[in-house]
Amino acid sequence: MKKIEFTKEQKAHLVHKVKAYFNRELGEEIGQFDAEFLLEFFAKEIGPYCYNQGLEDAVKVIESQSDAMKEALYTMEEPIH
Repeated sequence: MKKIEFTKEQKAHLVHKVKAYFNRELGEEIGQFDAEFLLEFFAKEIGPYCYNQGLEDAVKVIESQSDAMKEALYTMEEPIH
């Protein structure tokens, strides 16, 4: 399984978002360590679902574009008498 890793900047941003969410939605303040721990948990447990959905979405786009290219190529066919 591919491990989801964040850059230092991404991790700092996401940890801030986790802390803000807990404060805003739950009225709880959590520390840096707890927020980092939760982020790692979510990345490990939920991340693969999001990753796979992204791949599935990309496949649909590629298939759609491939179909459009095939149609464009067929319109270029010369009639054979």
